[in-house]
Amino acid sequence: MTSSPSRSGARLDPRLTAAFAEVPVVASVVGAQPLRQFLTAPAKVCILASFAVGQLPQVVPALGRAGKTVFVNVDSSPGLAQDRGALEFIKNMGAHGVVSTRLSLIEKGRPLGLLTMMKVFVTDRSNLRRSTDAISRGAPDLVEIMPAPIVARMTAQAQRAMSPSVAAGFVESPADVALALALGSAAAATSDPRLWHLRRDQLPPVPPAALKRPAPPQE
Repeated sequence: MTSSPSRSGARLDPRLTAAFAEVPVVASVVGAQPLRQFLTAPAKVCILASFAVGQLPQVVPALGRAGKTVFVNVDSSPGLAQDRGALEFIKNMGAHGVVSTRLSLIEKGRPLGLLTMMKVFVTDRSNLRRSTDAISRGAPDLVEIMPAPIVARMTAQAQRAMSPSVAAGFVESPADVALALALGSAAAATSDPRLWHLRRDQLPPVPPAALKRPAPPQE
């Protein structure tokens, strides 16, 4: 297998560095029901998913006024088109960033001044290679790696190619968040409101054995 492209020089946007300083958790807010819990939680960053296009103009500004950094998952917003016009709509209502699996949307987001988060599902090595190629081309501000447990199965080289990253999917406990950070992720994403209150000084220790990386594949 050929080596993955390197993004070792990529740096986390200062706005996100500040947002993750106290609570290194991204709140996955799926639908309107958890909104109130997120508004009162110390977590600063959220991904809005499953919000109909008509709901976003009310929800996004309210979160902005509360000091939250808002990403909109373009792929899972019913009624929202998959084009530049949709990104302009999101930008104009006050959202800070967008999430998508689509390289074309990630490439269009940056010129508009939006933070971009590319969502990738790592299912096998060939999929990993395609994902790192797309990330190299799209140069997103963040990569959402799913599922989170796969991060422990990736080589350090592969994770550098996907950095800065957020580990998502099956993040169910403080230990899961701590492991994601110890393995190099900037944060972990979860829909569990209990973890939206998890501060860095509350993270449990990570067993050294959990940090063992697989060997790089042979050429």
